[in-house]
Amino acid sequence: MSLREQLQSDLAQAMRDRDEIRKGALRMLVAAVRNAEIPAAPGKDLDEAELARRAAEDHHLSDDAVLAVIQKQVKQRQDSIDQYRKANRDDLAAKEEAEIAVFQVYLPQQAARDEIEAAARKVIADTGAAGPKDMGKVMPVLSKQFAGRADGRTINEVVRALLGS
Repeated sequence: MSLREQLQSDLAQAMRDRDEIRKGALRMLVAAVRNAEIPAAPGKDLDEAELARRAAEDHHLSDDAVLAVIQKQVKQRQDSIDQYRKANRDDLAAKEEAEIAVFQVYLPQQAARDEIEAAARKVIADTGAAGPKDMGKVMPVLSKQFAGRADGRTINEVVRALLGS
């Protein structure tokens, strides 16, 4: 079963279980996946009929692309949580955290900071990076290595600390 099909199945189960939090979060996630599946025409605004026609076509995303959509949704919610906390809206932050918890089920196990640090040390040694100006040598390698398993911000923090910036 593909990840997209798993999302659909879990949404149906959440509806049967009357689990409002999971149902709402999965509905938004399925909608985000469907939106990502609609190919955009370059340089042309699409009317609703054209969007509906394209949505009806069979353009299913691969599991990796669906994972990217899920990660994007998690990142958006994390950013929202930061903003809600700054505005003292803990109720809305809690709702976003609950949605992130639903999404985390579909993401691979996240890499620990010490695992990222060990890999960064190895890449720094392999590339001969010596200072902050060499981050461009290290970041692409680590980003590819930890794709889906670590946030780019975390990788960047580790690399900056190791390169002394």
